[in-house]
Amino acid sequence: MSSKVSGWLWDLMGALVILLCSVPACCAANVVIGVNVVNVNHLSVVRQNDMLKAIKSAGVTVIRSGIPATDDGVDFARRAYAMGIRIDWIVSFLDAYQVGAPTRTYQKSTYSNMWSGHPLSALDPDLFKAKFSSVLAKLDAAGVKLEAMEIGNEINMAGFNPDFPVPSESRQFSLEDLEHDPGAQQIAKGYLQYLKILAQVKNVRDHTRVNRTTPILTAGFGAYEGPEGPLSKHTPGLVSLNATLDFLRAHGLDQWVDGYAVHVYPWSDHPGDPLAAAGRRRRLAQFVLARCHPPGSEIGKPCWITEWGFKLQDTMCPVNDSERVTLVREMMGDFKPYVEQGRLKGLIYFGWNTDPWAKSVDPFSLYQCGSLTASGRLALDPSLLQ
Repeated sequence: MSSKVSGWLWDLMGALVILLCSVPACCAANVVIGVNVVNVNHLSVVRQNDMLKAIKSAGVTVIRSGIPATDDGVDFARRAYAMGIRIDWIVSFLDAYQVGAPTRTYQKSTYSNMWSGHPLSALDPDLFKAKFSSVLAKLDAAGVKLEAMEIGNEINMAGFNPDFPVPSESRQFSLEDLEHDPGAQQIAKGYLQYLKILAQVKNVRDHTRVNRTTPILTAGFGAYEGPEGPLSKHTPGLVSLNATLDFLRAHGLDQWVDGYAVHVYPWSDHPGDPLAAAGRRRRLAQFVLARCHPPGSEIGKPCWITEWGFKLQDTMCPVNDSERVTLVREMMGDFKPYVEQGRLKGLIYFGWNTDPWAKSVDPFSLYQCGSLTASGRLALDPSLLQ
């Protein structure tokens, strides 16, 4: 072979390598697209099946939902899976608390968004393991392959974490606060106990048959898109998403989870305005996805956004969906680089249905007036991320 031909072949091979390496990551690794369903245990089996059929007709193959620790709950998961729909299972703490655990009571008239319950710091890891093992064994026996297991929900926020006092301090706590502020130190105690729960989840999962490789996700951490420090008066307190992940990672989080679940409800001001759009991109990068990294990274895990969404301005029929269409299309474009980089592995919209307990239609719902909205079709379209 002449040196001229040999050099040509090497140039060609080099060009092919460059071309292959420049293919967007989204084309090689899929992102999970799905939708939340709310309180399915309060729907009849007929209504559950009707909802699942509508979701399947929309081309959706993943839903985020709780699975009640009952035979009916397992049956719902089985029916969904039989229709080709996998569940990102929101795993509750299954009332697995130490004997005599303190209780935060629900005060509807004064603190309506501060739910009752026991603090994370009072969790009993061994009791949780026994209860969790039982439910997961039933799902495994039914042949139900889950999409993910999301352990807890918004535990960095006062409403879902009774380690926050009532009333909670109107503050977004920082990593330094978790180490030095007396109120935040109590929250940190709960975080450390939560890590013991994650260790039990991994131990149980690793010994299953059907779900041995199912990703374990953190609780969906709520993102407040603003700086740490004091908040406006009467705003419930929280620990920033970044501080929460920094604290948990410093205490071993990454050995027990495969990804970080995060929640964001972006500002919806001025749809279509370039300055407003730039603000949403900046806040997404700074306050929501800053700690998300590709698989195999030594400094973090990929993220799954397991709740995101925009409200309709009104829910009258026929639906006026034009502003939400603009916002959803914009956000899908904002998510795309994170998908390409492998930093974002899941995108699950909130939500599909209205809570059966609600007295009015949920303005976040994608399914309005008996059909999927135009914004819903965009939010569930993976081609917008390629």
